Amino acid sequence: MKLQLKRIGNSTGLILPKELLARLNLEQGDEVIVSEGPEGFSVTTFSDDDEETMRLARDVIKEYRNTLKALAK
Repeated sequence: MKLQLKRIGNSTGLILPKELLARLNLEQGDEVIVSEGPEGFSVTTFSDDDEETMRLARDVIKEYRNTLKALAK
């Protein structure tokens, strides 16, 4: 599906057709997370659990920083 970016005030937005919103299970006003992976970009719905998950991930990264650096070599 080819979509076009549109000017919305001083910003740029992407208008999602009703059919795509239905397939993504999204409604106007929903929050989404856009992430980049090896296969390109993905859009997923945001939930309050995401913030808690990220907080836990940051804690683990901080605690095991040296181990993660060694593994990255």
